[in-house]
Amino acid sequence: MIIPSTRWLALDYFTYFFAYGIFLPFIAIWLNGEGLEADIIGILLAASLTARFIGSLMIAPIVKRAYHLITTLRLFAGLTLLFAVGFTVSSHWLWLLFIMLAFNLFFSPMIPLTDALAATWQKQLTFDYGKSRVWGSIAFIISASWIGYLANSGGHKIIIYALLVSIIIMLLTMLLQPTVMPKATYRQIANTTISLKQLLADSSVWRFLLCITLLQASHAAYYGFSSIYWQQVGYSDGIIGLLWSLSIVAEVIVFTFSHVLFRHWQVSGLLLLSASCAVVRWGLMAYFTTLPILIVSQLLHSGTFTVCHLAAMRFISARSEGEIIPLQAFYSAFGLGGGLALVTIVVGFVYEHLPFHHNWVFWLMVLIAIPAQFIRPNKKITSLNSME
Repeated sequence: MIIPSTRWLALDYFTYFFAYGIFLPFIAIWLNGEGLEADIIGILLAASLTARFIGSLMIAPIVKRAYHLITTLRLFAGLTLLFAVGFTVSSHWLWLLFIMLAFNLFFSPMIPLTDALAATWQKQLTFDYGKSRVWGSIAFIISASWIGYLANSGGHKIIIYALLVSIIIMLLTMLLQPTVMPKATYRQIANTTISLKQLLADSSVWRFLLCITLLQASHAAYYGFSSIYWQQVGYSDGIIGLLWSLSIVAEVIVFTFSHVLFRHWQVSGLLLLSASCAVVRWGLMAYFTTLPILIVSQLLHSGTFTVCHLAAMRFISARSEGEIIPLQAFYSAFGLGGGLALVTIVVGFVYEHLPFHHNWVFWLMVLIAIPAQFIRPNKKITSLNSME
């Protein structure tokens, strides 16, 4: 079956984030339901983020040609399904450590590869990235809300079975054929050997990567332990699912209207806005557990994550064609993997050993977000080609 390329991209985002909307908010609840302690959960979550770092840094950059992106995505979807079955085999923490590593080694790099596909298609087709990416956010809302209520009524084991079904659907969707295949230009093919060292020679690149890493790492307590924390202060799985969904509703709105809201913003201004939202958001979550304040903090996800991601995509898409795939991989590896992994280990230790001060992990997130306000790149974006 052949479908328009922009629709293929939207379906790719939708099915991936439907599965991610099950994994991210509820895998910690599933692990907790299987009897694992907070520090072990922290190690397992950090292992998944470490696998994201390795997958993004070492596996995603193997793709040297744009026309290999779709084939690679299909292969990774199949391997993701294979290892997802492993969650049903055993709940021993050593087995789960292996499964978390293997699963995320192929599941996580699918996003930088899809974003690289979007950036490549933007040079071939005329379309609004935000309007394609927003379908991922919509899917996250649906799955997080739905699984929250299912887990509340049917128990934690339903989380893994729902994850398996969603990955099967993702694989089947990726087997569809887009009307226009991604294609590299001569200029892109001539610049596929750019290394991290070469990219970091540009100060705007290393400042961008460090700033993004801090901002995304400041989500560690939220991604890893907010669901457990909210359970412990008395909220049901259904309410927790709705809180997660609310954050993505805000994300959807910003993605949908991003061109109108931020078309004249520089990357530096977007990162400053994101960092400011992070300081406010984590401070609110550290100090309050009342539902109205939690709702406000969840709405700020549109600033802490969405604005940050828009800044990243704007920075990356402005680079030369040969830099897009490696820079997208480094962004995912450092910004969405390595930094989060390290901070998640620390958060798990703090959460386990300060049982009467669980909110302190969110104050720690405030301290991580503050330096990002000063590290962000503040000069006009240039590519390596323009510097030569």
